[in-house]
Amino acid sequence: MKKLLYIAFSVILLLLLNNEGGYAQAKLKAANRQFEQLSYIDAIRLYEDFLSDSKIDSSARKEALKKLAYSYRKVQDTRNAEHAFSDLLKLFPSVESENYLYYAQALAANGKYKEAQKAYSVYGEKQDADLRGKRFTVSYMDMSRYYQDSSSYKINYLPINSRQADFSPMYYKGGLVFCSSREESGAIKHVFNWNQTPFLDLYLTPDTSQLNNLSYVGAAAAGGAAASSADIEAPALQLTKVEEFSRTLNTKYHEGPMCFFKGEEKVILTRNNYSKGRGARESKDGTNRLKLYIADLQKGAWSNAKELPFNSDEYSCGHPSLTPDNTKMYFVSDMPGGFGGTDIYVVEYNNGNWGSPVNVGKEINTEGNEMFPFIDEKDNLYFASDGHEGLGGLDMFYAELKNGIATKGVVNLGAPINSEKDDFGLITDGGRTKGFFSSNRKRGVYDDNIYSFTRICRPLTLIVYDAVTKAPLENVDIRTIINTENRDLRVTGLDGSTAMCLEANAEYEFKAIKEGYQMNSILFSTKNASAQNTTLSIYLEKAQTAILKGVVKSEQNQQPVAGVEVILQNSKDNTTQKVLTGADGAYEFQVKPGVEHTLITKKDKYATNKEVIGKVKKDQAGQTIENTQKMYGEGDTFVLKNIYYDLDKFFIRADAAREIEKYLLPLLKKYPEMSIEIRSHTDARASDDYNMQLSANRARAVVDYLTRHGIAAHRLTSNGYGEKELANECVDGVRCTEAQHQENRRTEFRILSVK
Repeated sequence: MKKLLYIAFSVILLLLLNNEGGYAQAKLKAANRQFEQLSYIDAIRLYEDFLSDSKIDSSARKEALKKLAYSYRKVQDTRNAEHAFSDLLKLFPSVESENYLYYAQALAANGKYKEAQKAYSVYGEKQDADLRGKRFTVSYMDMSRYYQDSSSYKINYLPINSRQADFSPMYYKGGLVFCSSREESGAIKHVFNWNQTPFLDLYLTPDTSQLNNLSYVGAAAAGGAAASSADIEAPALQLTKVEEFSRTLNTKYHEGPMCFFKGEEKVILTRNNYSKGRGARESKDGTNRLKLYIADLQKGAWSNAKELPFNSDEYSCGHPSLTPDNTKMYFVSDMPGGFGGTDIYVVEYNNGNWGSPVNVGKEINTEGNEMFPFIDEKDNLYFASDGHEGLGGLDMFYAELKNGIATKGVVNLGAPINSEKDDFGLITDGGRTKGFFSSNRKRGVYDDNIYSFTRICRPLTLIVYDAVTKAPLENVDIRTIINTENRDLRVTGLDGSTAMCLEANAEYEFKAIKEGYQMNSILFSTKNASAQNTTLSIYLEKAQTAILKGVVKSEQNQQPVAGVEVILQNSKDNTTQKVLTGADGAYEFQVKPGVEHTLITKKDKYATNKEVIGKVKKDQAGQTIENTQKMYGEGDTFVLKNIYYDLDKFFIRADAAREIEKYLLPLLKKYPEMSIEIRSHTDARASDDYNMQLSANRARAVVDYLTRHGIAAHRLTSNGYGEKELANECVDGVRCTEAQHQENRRTEFRILSVK
């Protein structure tokens, strides 16, 4: 009897254990279902419940811990993500290498840089192809570089913020348009499963003047540390007026970052892949992607929203920013062929037509995520990234662009603009004197807020004295050179002084130039300088040399050319002086009397020019010699003003031959690597086909003339354009004088390459 009772009890116990195991597996399946549907908040709750059971097996615990940690990561709960990844790596150290990366990122976002450094080091050992492990390991050895400019900024929390996410501001008609998940309308809205918050819409605060004049709330703490979360609190102001930006643009799904064309009559915005009548569309893996849309302002309402042609159901495009001239747009995408998660791309825009997007390259893009690009009024790029070394989360970076290329690399903006949390969506003026950005530094998780910033002047006073009398010298030109590039030109006042604001982390040279005096300079660095007032003195002696002063200009439009390397070479001892031109294209050198010098101007995509400067006479010492350098660039087009043709003729007239020999032949001989296109045009009389053939013959006649005079044929291309590009309004049906028709019978040359 006892044996039967024991057997029965064992069977019941076994059934209970099996039911308990099945119940646990059901919990895991339910959690996985929410995870696969990107409902991370619900997934977190279910995984935490599942992991509270100490009896679950090792493989199930590993799966649940990985997905729990990843879910906390996706909802930006870095503190819980840190704990979950820590538990995972302690129990399962051989887990996939990316978990060490995620752990390092969570530690950094929580300000634990030493621990983050160790985790990055392990990740670097496990994953050689991803350079983030090595870069961040080295970066966190010395954090001081992130705080060098910290005392130069004041940060203000804005009264436009709500209890929900507010981020990605953009200038609009004196106000700001921004993204928010607030529920202003009172209408029933969908909830985003990802983090159980309302979908994003666009909102407007119509006047930024009061936002720019807020009292100082929090910036860097003494000693160079970034402001803590507690340091930045809302000012004692009522919530500034905020209104829905557009009922026609806002849908029941996400509307995100946007930008406006000049005139602010067109907008490009980010939104979910959704259109009225067809609803939301998904990719093959069941994901609703982001797309870019363009819309027009008509009769006070935004309408006619259309997709941009390079959108796709299979990848996302968003976060647009237009260049000041509206000819290019930078945006973010995870399209195939990129360097990491999301990359920044650029696409050309011309008269309503979009080109093909091009990745901006590995100088900007990393194995991580690059997002929220902004192009300032000087065509320079700001963006957010978690792939470049920074303080944690998304940091904001700056790159000076030359022809779309970050020639000087990428610079972290440092604290307090950046923090250990996510910092992104910066907009500013060309000098970065003030602007706005987004951050979740205040409380983290979903708490994206908008902040304003003001850049405080780091003052420097320069005083120039006569070296003998020690009297201050007025009307002295002070050329500022920053990191070897010519910048602004200032003039001293009656007291011999001039004042300026300094940039952080820069090497300065100040040149003092005055006729009758020897040019002198002084060096100064802000890499380790404090923000206190600084005064520098420069002493000038009576001149024994002359000053060569000039400007580099484009031959095509006579405008100054920046970024030109100007070299003055002493023909006697071969010593050189070098400078890189700034926006004014100017340069200044000291020239020794009695010696010939050669002046060389060099820039990529421009023909290198050399000019011998004659000997300066001894009595010219102390004088200023003016000089202008002209440069020819690829793509420049010039009209040969006196090359005209008789009606229906294509032979070279005598007056045209003189123009070629006087202007074009010497140019091609001076620049033997230059290749050009000869472009011929006709007037509008006669048929289109006839004019095309006539212009082709005329262009060919010029090429034949040049080759007969010694110019290699491979350097010359000829094309006829007929009446396609008239110089005036003399189209078919318009009565014009013979002189007006003659204006159209012209020949141009366009520089194709200069090597």
